[in-house]
Amino acid sequence: MNNIVPHTYQVTKKDRNVKNGHSSFLLWFTGLSGSGKSTIANAVESELLKRNISTYTLDGDNIRKGINKDLSFSPDDRTENIRRIAEVSNLFIDAGIVVLAAFVSPYTKDRARIKEIVGRNNFIEVYVNTSLEECEQRDVKGLYKKARQGEIKNMTGIDAPYEAPTNPDIEVKTEELDVDAAVKKIMNLIEKIIKNE
Repeated sequence: MNNIVPHTYQVTKKDRNVKNGHSSFLLWFTGLSGSGKSTIANAVESELLKRNISTYTLDGDNIRKGINKDLSFSPDDRTENIRRIAEVSNLFIDAGIVVLAAFVSPYTKDRARIKEIVGRNNFIEVYVNTSLEECEQRDVKGLYKKARQGEIKNMTGIDAPYEAPTNPDIEVKTEELDVDAAVKKIMNLIEKIIKNE
């Protein structure tokens, strides 16, 4: 690490943002499995695309099958999973892209580290607040059933903790808001950030 000397490139994040006509930042969706994180992130990305905003979504499917396929769901590996995602997000932000990341990310310390890596001004925390009971009822992937039967260990909400954000930038209660209302709430907050106002 001592012999790494960063190269100074002529093209900067600011240059890319000017070229794209919008600022770049990270929208981080956290919540229990089945809370609706990916569904809402997908809908927000569709809305951003309509406005010609350059975006990319990161979630378990494209991260756990590639860059993080060597990680388990142990507490230490969950922490490393989030650290790597934050570093990848930071590269996308530098590239001038609005990143949407949908991950359970159960630990407060890990989400605080994301802010350190990408910078507080580049980080918007979206807490997709859905009760465990509702998530279990939905059980889209059948994970809760398997966890209750002992087939899955370290399942957040069952035998592993979820530390809910105490002061998120946006809280979406999916038992009160549908997807369209959630998207509108998020877009209302990020509108000025996108335009860099």
